[in-house]
Amino acid sequence: MRKALALLKGWEYRDDRGGLIRREFRFPDFAAAFGFMTKMADYSETINHHPEWFNVYNRVTVTLTTHDAGGLTQKDLDWARESDRHTQ
Repeated sequence: MRKALALLKGWEYRDDRGGLIRREFRFPDFAAAFGFMTKMADYSETINHHPEWFNVYNRVTVTLTTHDAGGLTQKDLDWARESDRHTQ
């Protein structure tokens, strides 16, 4: 798991709640931030794994952990990698 985490740029690992990762994304404006959230909401539904997130204008803060597993899982890492693809 640590090796996979090292490949995620910009994500911060915390031991809280059995393990979680967090990242703040910044976009040019609200429309771009909302567009990112829309794309990732569709992806989340597809894989049945949903983030904790918070949006203020051009920022989206995402926290990933798998509640029913009690911490960080492969689903969280997959979600993080997919979100990174939509912000490059």
